[in-house]
Amino acid sequence: MSASKLDAVYRSILLTKFFTKGWGKPENLRRLFEFRKVVSNREECFKLVERDYPVTITKEQNVAEGKLLEGYFTSPLEKHLPGIVPEIAQKAHFQALLPTKWPDKDCKPVCLHLAGTGDHFYWRRRNLMVKPLLKEAGIGGIILENPFYGLRKPIDQIRSSLHNVSDIFVMGGCLILESLVLFHWCERNGLGPLGVTGLSMGGHMASLAATNWPKPLVLVPCLSWSTASAVFLQGVMAHSINWDLLEDQYLSDGEYREKLSKMVTIVDEAFLAGKKFARTYSQNMEKNVQTATQTKTSDNVGNNSNKNLDITYKENKNESENTEKVIDVTKTVLDSNKIVKNANRTELENQIENLNEELKKLLEEGKINQALYEKLISNKKFELDPQDIEDINKLTENKLKEMLLKCKVAELRNEETLLSETLTHTKESNDMTEQRSMGTSNITADNTNVPTLKAPEKNELIPEADKSKSWNITDFTSDIWANLPFFKPSGKKIDIGKIHWRDREALQFMRGIMDECTHLSNFSVPFDTSLIIAVCAQHDAYVPRDDVGTLEEIWPGAEVRYVDAGHVSAYLLHQSLFRSCIIEAFERSKKRWKDGKHID
Repeated sequence: MSASKLDAVYRSILLTKFFTKGWGKPENLRRLFEFRKVVSNREECFKLVERDYPVTITKEQNVAEGKLLEGYFTSPLEKHLPGIVPEIAQKAHFQALLPTKWPDKDCKPVCLHLAGTGDHFYWRRRNLMVKPLLKEAGIGGIILENPFYGLRKPIDQIRSSLHNVSDIFVMGGCLILESLVLFHWCERNGLGPLGVTGLSMGGHMASLAATNWPKPLVLVPCLSWSTASAVFLQGVMAHSINWDLLEDQYLSDGEYREKLSKMVTIVDEAFLAGKKFARTYSQNMEKNVQTATQTKTSDNVGNNSNKNLDITYKENKNESENTEKVIDVTKTVLDSNKIVKNANRTELENQIENLNEELKKLLEEGKINQALYEKLISNKKFELDPQDIEDINKLTENKLKEMLLKCKVAELRNEETLLSETLTHTKESNDMTEQRSMGTSNITADNTNVPTLKAPEKNELIPEADKSKSWNITDFTSDIWANLPFFKPSGKKIDIGKIHWRDREALQFMRGIMDECTHLSNFSVPFDTSLIIAVCAQHDAYVPRDDVGTLEEIWPGAEVRYVDAGHVSAYLLHQSLFRSCIIEAFERSKKRWKDGKHID
């Protein structure tokens, strides 16, 4: 589906910027990652909030719509992770609007409404959702103020501009536990059945909150999806982030790279790999069929000298006139070495073997040490020690140095699609030493095919080099050179609209931590998925759904509905649809509600 242009235009005129101070303290991120493992387990998380958790009501008055209550309580997250919640955000404020008289004294439905991005204070949710639901269906509403918003906004924070990436995880942790407090408060006051909803970010927070309530709970997330990673890396909000600042912090502080990056996992990596395999396998099969057809035609019209090698078993070896081209399967064990070297060989394999032989010769001659030798043949990312750099610079085999450089750079640049892209060539550039003199490298490049150290699998298609294209040093982005320690990064800024999150290590880290803390597959499945109705916009440019797990896959039994709109237009034009879905989900819940509780 095409992305909404209105979403992009609307986002471009907003002034709000996110994560203006960076990732946040590494220690805070570490504590949040560890705490995520607790809150993602419903049984463990439910124990964190007592049934009689203290709630203070500060205001109670009758209004035209019903009874209005206001209150507060201390966020349980401050109790379990002291010091991680800003002091002003530690007190959770809420407002409740309930009917003066319930239509059914045994059924008092109440829905918790969580805030979307930029939804400060109570008035927006009260007027657009709570009042109409109370009037149309007799459903009471509770409006919880988000941490970092409204009454809980830090003094030095401008609008909704969260200072740190860690703040979004603090917000999520607070709302998960604070929702449990309010659900307990509702039960103590005889309210129910219960539900939770929200729009955009509020919809995702509602989904997280619902995973930890051990009873049937109505859930209607609107304009959200399975993870926040796509929002910040692929959606239009990615343009509101200072990626250069985040990358500088990530590369300069070893805590992020060496410790925190190992604590997170990109959840949909297997999904992406499987999708890519299915696509490339289909393409390769088509190429194989075409090649086989062409070969068969060539065999039929050509002379005998152009026939393919026959490796089929011949019961009568004398009946074939081309006996020298027939391989008897009974002899393959004895002649296996010869067959491997002659019958099933590729140019790339020969290049790899020659390269490894030269490396081994250098090792035997003492020109490189064992550690450097193992790095160069490992086909993995590596960092060069000062001694390694010195050894490389002493080499006189310029050809070999050039091959090593291009092997590693090509692999670092695009490991995922290397075998599906055209191999490039290089121009004569003997002045590379002068251009990179600050990096203490003397490696040169000329017109040589770019090999990789990894041999292709059997029957794997390797594209031929495109001789019409040339390789130029300026084509590389700064993060590639950053991965080669003996080069100085160029300092080129990140243009999130032109690169993929896989292309930069800092973006991969962002994808990993967002998936770690927000991906719904990392949390428990809601108690009763039949009470879930999700509403999504088909052309949503804020919340892309490509290449991430679907709600139907993660929550079997949940229902997903789509509106033909973008994110902004759906918010402006389809509020009535969101309310109708909430009413419908509560009607489902009421059918199983009796004597103040759900029945099986």
